[in-house]
Amino acid sequence: MTFTKKDGRNLLNIMKSRRDVRGNNFLSKKISDDDLESILKAGITAPSVGYSQPWKFIIINDENIKNDIRANFDIENEKAKEIFKDKEIYKSLKLEGVKEAPINIAVLYENPNEATIGMTSMQKMGEYSVVCAVQNMWLMARALNIGLGWISILDEKKVLKRFNAPKNTQLVAYLALGYVNEFYSEPELKTIKWKEEKRLQECVMENSWA
Repeated sequence: MTFTKKDGRNLLNIMKSRRDVRGNNFLSKKISDDDLESILKAGITAPSVGYSQPWKFIIINDENIKNDIRANFDIENEKAKEIFKDKEIYKSLKLEGVKEAPINIAVLYENPNEATIGMTSMQKMGEYSVVCAVQNMWLMARALNIGLGWISILDEKKVLKRFNAPKNTQLVAYLALGYVNEFYSEPELKTIKWKEEKRLQECVMENSWA
């Protein structure tokens, strides 16, 4: 299969239009089984070290579980407020959408517990593979005009315990998924000037760091 420059431009537009969606933007509209399957299939087509395919996906639509995860977030977010107490704007940010999103997905890394090609020197390559799966899911969701938010202000051990996850697993991502009332034209943290956008020239070096 070959692609055209137009295909490349479309892909780049999807990438540039991806947003980290929060609860104040999610709608209650149900995601179809077909669209959810498309997003999950995008995830499992990601590259994985040693073809280990170390990802597991837990689909959450149970309100009791969502309440527990939200309570977990609230506790951890109070700790974060202390870290960013010199930045008053942090308190006003909506940083999750656990209860508002129709579907949550916990994305786990399952350690293969055996020698894996590509992990003999860099042990975290398995976790990085799962991150690639999350990115694939994010882009497919955006291509379907479905919002996705990555919630990371969580106590990982408590989340894993809530799902009865085995000891050889790690939480890589907790995702909120749903249709939205709008996709912002720019990332929210860029808009509020939390951080300045880096230029390409700031990120690229040749042959060495300096």
